[in-house]
Amino acid sequence: MTELHSSSGRVSKQWQYIPGFGNECASEDPRCPGALPEGQNNPQVCPYNLYAEQLSGSAFTCPRSTNKRSWLYRILPSVCHKPFESIDQGHVTHNWDEVDPDPNQLRWKPFEIPKASQKKVDFVSGLHTLCGAGDIRSNNGLAIHIFLCNTSMGNRCFYNSDGDFLIVPQKGKLLIYTEFGKMLVQPNEICVIQRGMRFSIDVFEENRGYILEVYGVHFELPDLGPIGANGLANPRDFLIPVAWYEDRQVPGGYTVINKYQGKLFAAKQNVSPFNVVAWHGNYTPYKYNLENFMVINSVAFDHADPSIFTVLTAKSVRPGVAVADFVIFPPRWGVADKTFRPPYYHRNCMSEFMGLIKGHYEAKQGEFLPGGGSLHSSMTPHGPDADCFEKASKAKLAPERIADGTMAFMFESSLSMAVTKWGLKSSSCLDENYYKCWEPLKSHFTPESRKPAGPN
Repeated sequence: MTELHSSSGRVSKQWQYIPGFGNECASEDPRCPGALPEGQNNPQVCPYNLYAEQLSGSAFTCPRSTNKRSWLYRILPSVCHKPFESIDQGHVTHNWDEVDPDPNQLRWKPFEIPKASQKKVDFVSGLHTLCGAGDIRSNNGLAIHIFLCNTSMGNRCFYNSDGDFLIVPQKGKLLIYTEFGKMLVQPNEICVIQRGMRFSIDVFEENRGYILEVYGVHFELPDLGPIGANGLANPRDFLIPVAWYEDRQVPGGYTVINKYQGKLFAAKQNVSPFNVVAWHGNYTPYKYNLENFMVINSVAFDHADPSIFTVLTAKSVRPGVAVADFVIFPPRWGVADKTFRPPYYHRNCMSEFMGLIKGHYEAKQGEFLPGGGSLHSSMTPHGPDADCFEKASKAKLAPERIADGTMAFMFESSLSMAVTKWGLKSSSCLDENYYKCWEPLKSHFTPESRKPAGPN
């Protein structure tokens, strides 16, 4: 692999992963063979005189099928830090009452990335909360963030006490250091950093992307039902980093940033937090390449619901209803007969945030651009723009490739999301003319003739 030089000066060449979603895994840095204890989790003295530390992602008493925890064997335990102190929040918030509710269709132009020559911004200082719902303290809800950064985190790491981060890079590679090892995540890939896991991000250029944060639940693969045993995102395609450690002293100069109850706090420590020599368990970070998604689609007529494109889901307590779904619209064949093939007009009880990683979304070829987004709130009508409707209504229905060179996605939620002040005002990216894409729609009603006009 070609050498990558991040803005921190680190050089990385090799990437190794363990395949499988939610597996019980074990890994140790090859520099310390036998670092994992044999036959028990917490020996009186660990191999290499390491400390044993458990990271729990669920209550101890959860059923075995949902119980998540990993054991980490580290040079120093993570408790070795000075007290946390409150720091500037920047644009991170969980205040859903900053501005009045707005049921309109909302669309944002590409969010602007600060120039490194003007101001250095890393992943944490570049977090901007766009919208969300629910309550952090009761572990129920979600937030959608945009990250805009141009420099590496250096001697800073971050962990989230409130929920899981599903990170969708749109521009630029992310080299993510975690307590479990390293991941390189590129546009058209995603990664999930679960609650409580410390990570630091190196970048190589100006970076932009989207984050779906869920409180109190974890992402899982959707049930397949009548689809059967295989399809959509297959478990084997999810990748978990292998153990890697650094024994690095940073006297008084390493900063650990924590998001707790929606606020940011920082603590100092003397060593790198990425000092885990070995680990085992089923609570890990992971990544996934969206190109590996096995698409299911209609091969007769009409549309299947877009839920057939769900990659990951975070379930609520109501069966079939999600706190959040991560859905993609990947390249595929369109073959449905007697059918208006683009997405149809609809009103949904769910909230739908759309983003675009690359290309042109099939239902809106114009002003919906990579690095931007749209929000269609609960029961707010939306659908293809006028130009798309006219073309699709007259198109010859031969088999065709859809969305080649494109990757759009959706964060869908059963919760009614509020938009932040940054999203509506401070970002200066809100497209005030979005509603105009539907204004050219005209009536084609023919009361004198039931038979519709068209190529079919």
